[in-house]
Amino acid sequence: MKIEILGTGCAKCKELEARTKEALRQVGGFHSIEKVEDIAKIMEYGVMSTPGFVVDGKVISTGKLLTVDEIVKILKESNG
Repeated sequence: MKIEILGTGCAKCKELEARTKEALRQVGGFHSIEKVEDIAKIMEYGVMSTPGFVVDGKVISTGKLLTVDEIVKILKESNG
């Protein structure tokens, strides 16, 4: 599973990245996480407000700081 955090480095983006790493520790398994800060790449996803949370190329959330529990739930649902 590939997870991308979209954001230009704001505090919320950094916090979403930290919460995602914590959620991944709880879920376990192999996942890659990438921080995307290039505004052109963020725009390619159609994201207008950050942070953005993307799983396997699908935008899950924009403009919201997800909780660790919300991220865990998303990851479990995405794993099927």
